[in-house]
Amino acid sequence: MRTAPAGPYAAPDPYAARETPAVALDRVTKTYAGGVTALHEVSLAVRPGTFLAVMGPSGSGKSTLMHCAAGLDAPTSGGVRIDGTEISGLDETRRTELRRDRVGFVFQSYNLVPSLSVADNITLPLRLAGKAPDRAWLRMLVERVGLDGRLAHRPAELSGGQQQRAAIARALVSRPAVVFADEPTGALDLRTAREVLGLLGDLVANLGQTVVMVTHDPAAAARADRALVMADGRVVDTVDAPTAAELAHRITTLETE
Repeated sequence: MRTAPAGPYAAPDPYAARETPAVALDRVTKTYAGGVTALHEVSLAVRPGTFLAVMGPSGSGKSTLMHCAAGLDAPTSGGVRIDGTEISGLDETRRTELRRDRVGFVFQSYNLVPSLSVADNITLPLRLAGKAPDRAWLRMLVERVGLDGRLAHRPAELSGGQQQRAAIARALVSRPAVVFADEPTGALDLRTAREVLGLLGDLVANLGQTVVMVTHDPAAAARADRALVMADGRVVDTVDAPTAAELAHRITTLETE
């Protein structure tokens, strides 16, 4: 395994990076009611313009990590920063505003509004915030995700891949500091999944977007610049330029330990 015990994703002090991380966690612990600890003092920092995959067996803490990093859940202890803003002490209203302005989300189930057109689904976050879309940026996004000619359609009139492309455009419309993708290819066939992963990689490489993707699929994680492997609420490996084979081997090893 190519393991990097130190570096931009697992530094002892993630806030000491030269450039402001898109996301940084400092010794984050999350304990739920009943005493179940899902995260144990996890520290990491994600540099802007990078693609990070988070993998691990079921119950490893990868979803809890995403929820805390995205401000969807508050850690029991430790600090979380998004684009330099400490969110741990914010009230729910301020966290909601920060998520709306600085965070994009892509989910396995697309989460499009069935009654709205593709255009209205993409611009919904801006309209909820009372903001007008940047027409040039919107036009570029639509072209980039390949939805020209589909803006007047409803989600049910699109393929699964097209719906996920619309969801990706929606995640990017506010120009967020980071996009969190939760199993974004889980509902797609193999060919369409490759296309969506290629699109996410293109957004990182050519637009400088930061993407953090939670996935159980080693082939999907291998598209990222770096993969974190989690077990028992801890980061147990960080792998640069991961391959599907080495990630599959590591996950299998964890599941049999």
